[in-house]
Amino acid sequence: MSVDADQNFIPWLSHLTTPKIMESAINVLVSQFKTYAGKDGSANTLSKEEFQSLVTSQLPNFVKNASDPATIDQLMNSLDANNDGELTFLEFWQLIGSVANQHGGF
Repeated sequence: MSVDADQNFIPWLSHLTTPKIMESAINVLVSQFKTYAGKDGSANTLSKEEFQSLVTSQLPNFVKNASDPATIDQLMNSLDANNDGELTFLEFWQLIGSVANQHGGF
């Protein structure tokens, strides 16, 4: 019996497929958020310093003046819905949506 001829030969592999482009993009966004989150606090949120590090290294062409602390303060204040000084993934996602919206010309 060949593996090619019988997909049930290795049933635990049957669900594995190559991620689609949008799925890969989401995986990258989640992975990058997790990479930067938790370096100086909660692993589920970005502190101001973590946020600045992520924005300056990963979004320098999309966030104007990303290295300016005043820009980071303004962004944090606009995204931090519960005013706890940290960004959850959903709060961070608002920036991604805004940047994508502007970049796409919508």
